[in-house]
Amino acid sequence: MKNKSKSIFVVLNDKGLHTRPSTELVKCAANFNADINLSYRNYVVNAKSILGILMLAAERGAKVGVEAVGDDAEQAVAAILKLAKNRFNIRY
Repeated sequence: MKNKSKSIFVVLNDKGLHTRPSTELVKCAANFNADINLSYRNYVVNAKSILGILMLAAERGAKVGVEAVGDDAEQAVAAILKLAKNRFNIRY
């Protein structure tokens, strides 16, 4: 049975999940073998897809679900939560 982990993060960036933070999220997710999905409103997208993340149009304050399935699922979710807490490494 594969490991499964899920959580929720809040978008702290002033401009939401636009191109730069979405790129950082994709780079983070690509480090893991787990299948990672993000959910917001009625959308569920692959966290390794820049277009999918941009399609979420998650603005500042949005609560985004993250769910991973695979051997490194817990590590993947933890890394994404840390990245979100750090504003996706975007400083402005």
